[in-house]
Amino acid sequence: MSEKAAEPRLNLSKATVLLLQNNQAELDILGQVFIGFGVKAIRKCLNIDQAEQALLSGAMYDLIVVDCDMPGQAGFDFVVHLRRMEQNHNRLASILLVSGHTVPSAIQRARDCGANFVVAKPITPKVMFDRVMWLAREERHFVITDSYAGPDRRHKALGPPAGVHERRQDNVLSSDTVITERAAS
Repeated sequence: MSEKAAEPRLNLSKATVLLLQNNQAELDILGQVFIGFGVKAIRKCLNIDQAEQALLSGAMYDLIVVDCDMPGQAGFDFVVHLRRMEQNHNRLASILLVSGHTVPSAIQRARDCGANFVVAKPITPKVMFDRVMWLAREERHFVITDSYAGPDRRHKALGPPAGVHERRQDNVLSSDTVITERAAS
């Protein structure tokens, strides 16, 4: 008799999550997904103003989930603004962007605004759980440059394994890169 492989376990009962969605039905569904993961502290926001008030309230969030399909690219802009808020400890929080439009340009924009990951709509609990597990194991540094603030976009920041030639010229730290703190997971 073969033993069933252990399912990954993640205790989110003490996690604090901020959800920013401009559609009440989607916000409620996303909230239920995180309740299903055991999260007890969820702050739901329907617009940027509510989310900014939540960030300025002094609450500390472990995860921020943002709808990047908000009017006027506001979801992307919100992430850029948060990552540049020097006096706000939430700037280091893990950020997932959810999007109904995951064309390559939107994925690149999400990466460049400082998000940790993009999840395509319609979301499923399994995919969301997998992304949260990935974030929990992630050990990327927080990087600040003149044009970017967020988790190190290079997954292979330490370079290729010994004896393997690097193909990408942009996979090295530039002289203007300042690694200040470890990104919160």
